[in-house]
Amino acid sequence: MNKADKRDILASAEEVLNIEAKAISEITKSLGKEFLLAVDILYKCRGRVVTSGMGKAGIIAQKFSATLSSTGTPSIWLHPAEALHGDLGRVSEDDTVVILSYSGETEEIRNLIPFLKRIGTKIVALTGNLKSTLVEFSDVALNVGIEKEACPLGLAPTTSTTVMLVLCDALSVVLQKLKGFRREDFALFHPRGSLGKRLFLRVSDIMRRGKANPAVPVDMKVSRVLVKITQARAGAATVVDKKGRLAGIFTDGDLRRHLKNDSDLINKAVGQVMTKNPVTVSCDMLASEAMLILQKRRIDEVPVVGENSKPVGMLDIQDLLKAGIF
Repeated sequence: MNKADKRDILASAEEVLNIEAKAISEITKSLGKEFLLAVDILYKCRGRVVTSGMGKAGIIAQKFSATLSSTGTPSIWLHPAEALHGDLGRVSEDDTVVILSYSGETEEIRNLIPFLKRIGTKIVALTGNLKSTLVEFSDVALNVGIEKEACPLGLAPTTSTTVMLVLCDALSVVLQKLKGFRREDFALFHPRGSLGKRLFLRVSDIMRRGKANPAVPVDMKVSRVLVKITQARAGAATVVDKKGRLAGIFTDGDLRRHLKNDSDLINKAVGQVMTKNPVTVSCDMLASEAMLILQKRRIDEVPVVGENSKPVGMLDIQDLLKAGIF
């Protein structure tokens, strides 16, 4: 690829971005009473917001449904062709259907409209043709008309679908704000996302327990403790007294510190060289809070204690990192 080719590629890309940016700017100017009515209809919807569309517009409709669902507005996507083969059963009179169709005359859409009207749903249209069949039977129509597609042939939906996408995002965000949708609500719908993990994941969800959490008596020799730690593939062992209560923790750091001055370390009781009164966390503590404790104290492992100071697990910083808590 020579320099001239590279310049042409960049120039073509810049032209596409400029065309689409201009279209977004133009659609912004057209926001008005129709947009407000559409928001009002969607906000007052007692059922679900059903999105639909064919082809590229259908893909945007799917994304719109996904965004609504994750920001506090229950939604499903309906394929307009499959709807006429049984999927209409997903739609009730309490729902509101948002149909995306640039021409407003797509055959599958025109075939679908009479049955939606029979069910009694409200219809919100996103179209570039305000004289279309879709607009005629809609409760409100949002104009997504554009000057031209970014496609040099003027055929592939590019600018038109971009405008649909940003208008759908605008509707989603406005509804989110009107409903008072909070970070905690978002996390509830995204429990495996980073925010969800920080707000809901507990120490008990990720702590090491059972064989992965070696608990040893205070009089066990260090040599034997090291075997236990190795077998568990852990970085430390919890040390307990005769009543099973937490007495301390023996870590790799303890081993290194004592090895410097004690050649007979492995024959000593672990209770003699353990870290006494270690930092602990509880099962029901948020994993994100536990992470802050480890970072602040500059430690890698911490015993998890339950009732009567009895250890029930071990939390390792590597477990927190694997869980996405950082």
